[in-house]
Amino acid sequence: MKFPQPLIEGRLCKRYKRFLADVELKNGEVITAHTANTGAMTGCSEPGSRVWLSVSDNPKRKYPHSWEIVEVAPGVLCGINTLLGNHLVSEAVSAGQIPELKGYAHIRGEVPYGEERSRIDILLESVGSTSPCYVEVKNVTLANKGVALFPDAVTVRGTKHLRELIRVVEQGARAVIFYCVQRNDCHEFHPADAIDVVYAETLREAMKKGVEAIAYQADVSVTGICLTNVMPVCIYP
Repeated sequence: MKFPQPLIEGRLCKRYKRFLADVELKNGEVITAHTANTGAMTGCSEPGSRVWLSVSDNPKRKYPHSWEIVEVAPGVLCGINTLLGNHLVSEAVSAGQIPELKGYAHIRGEVPYGEERSRIDILLESVGSTSPCYVEVKNVTLANKGVALFPDAVTVRGTKHLRELIRVVEQGARAVIFYCVQRNDCHEFHPADAIDVVYAETLREAMKKGVEAIAYQADVSVTGICLTNVMPVCIYP
C-alpha cells in the first residue's frame, strides 16, 4: 500500500480523547490530527516523538490530518492507523503474498456473521464446495524486547471475535485470527497476558479448537506500508 500523497512530518505534543493528537509541524504550527486507534498505544504516543500525518481533501472533515506513523525508536517506524490493517491484509491476499490464505476465488470485507452480531473483516470464498475462510484482522503496535503483543488494552470486543471464530470452526468452516504487526523490530508474536488475560486464554482455547492464528510483520515507511514476512505465534509466555 502506497500513500497517495507525501506524508507530513511533525513532533507529537500529546494524544488525548482517544481520537485526537496535537502535533507540531516543522514550521512551528501546532495542528490537531485524527487518530484512528482506539487502543492504549503504549510506547507509541510519547510526547516529542517524530510522527507523520496524511491529509484528506474531504471538506466535511473537521480534522483533515490523520496520524499514520510514529518513530518508536531510532529508525523504527510503527503504523498506528488501525484502519489500514484490513486493507494491508486484503491487498496481500489478493496479490497471493500470503501462502496460508491462497486458493480462494473471491474476497469480501465487513460481512455480517455470527451469533453476537459481528462483522468479519475478510471473507474468502471459493468456487464449488470448499468451505469459506473467515479472517479477523487485528492491528498490532505494542512490542517488548522484540516480541509483538496484542492487545495493548483490555478488549471485550476482541474476545467476542474469538468466540465467533470458534463457532465458525464448529460449524465446519475455516477461521483465522490474523495479527498485522505494523513495525519491523519484532521476531515473534505473543498474546499480552499481563494486559488482558481473558483475551489471552480465549485465544488459546480458540487455537485448541481449530482457529488458526497467523502473524505477519509489515515494512513501514513514510511512502507506504506492506506485509513482508510471517512471524511465529507463541501462545504461552
